[in-house]
Amino acid sequence: MLIRFILMASKYEHIVKSSDAVFRRITGLKRETFIKIVGILESDYRRRMSKGGRPKKLSIPDMLLATLEYLREYRTYLHIGKSYGISESAAYKTIRWVEDTLIRHPDFSLPGRKALKKSEMSYEVILVDVTETPIERPKKNNAIITLEKRRGTPLRASL
Repeated sequence: MLIRFILMASKYEHIVKSSDAVFRRITGLKRETFIKIVGILESDYRRRMSKGGRPKKLSIPDMLLATLEYLREYRTYLHIGKSYGISESAAYKTIRWVEDTLIRHPDFSLPGRKALKKSEMSYEVILVDVTETPIERPKKNNAIITLEKRRGTPLRASL
């Protein structure tokens, strides 16, 4: 039996050829932002791989695309793994690495509570009460659920 391996071109190679409007519709990011994020991920990847280790199966742009699919389309790790030719656990680790790397980078950090308190901007907070309330249903009683007795059946089982 002959097993054929089909080499898949990376998804990024297909998307990069499209126009800026289509690129943004697919990824949710402008092309410049996408390239900037890829640069951040590549520098962190080079730093991690300088210590040694097995190279990743996916390219950096494909890792970012997989993360964007997870965040934007709510796809499961299994579906993402199958569409990129990696395992479910590898998809999880890849997406987690991309998220953690971007969170640690100062360009993507958000100000903390203290910085918001010190700023001169005023914020309006609206609270919405979303507590659960039980559904009102009619009470069950014996008058509603009275069973009709069948003729010829004993009330108790005799031994």
